[in-house]
Amino acid sequence: MKILILCTGNSCRSQMAHGFLKSFDQRLDVASAGTEASGKLNPKAVEVMKDLGIDISHHTSDTVDMYLDDVWDYVITVCDGANEVCPVFTGKVKHRLYIGFEDPSNATGTEEFIHSEHIRVRDEIQEAFYKLYIEEIKPKL
Repeated sequence: MKILILCTGNSCRSQMAHGFLKSFDQRLDVASAGTEASGKLNPKAVEVMKDLGIDISHHTSDTVDMYLDDVWDYVITVCDGANEVCPVFTGKVKHRLYIGFEDPSNATGTEEFIHSEHIRVRDEIQEAFYKLYIEEIKPKL
């Protein structure tokens, strides 16, 4: 099953969702991309995922243009920006979903608060994507 996770910068939320889906089931073919890919990973995202034993440090921040002609079982946007400007896919997309999360990269304040925001959003992503996996994806495998 092929799944594409979209975000604006493809540095944080989409990368975490990508990591969680692969950790749930290695059979899934998961990619993540950005409508305005930053070209780098958010170090805090890498850190909070590593805390759960999921290594996303090898992921790359890619532009969605690389994937527009592909066939996807799911294209899932995880932020308002990407959802609003989601490009038209010339390949076939069976299911297009929007599951939005706040961007922890925008958190300001103490280092502890910024870290806690990354953990909060990470945990929200884990819960939402596990539910999606159990209820929709796994039964189709």
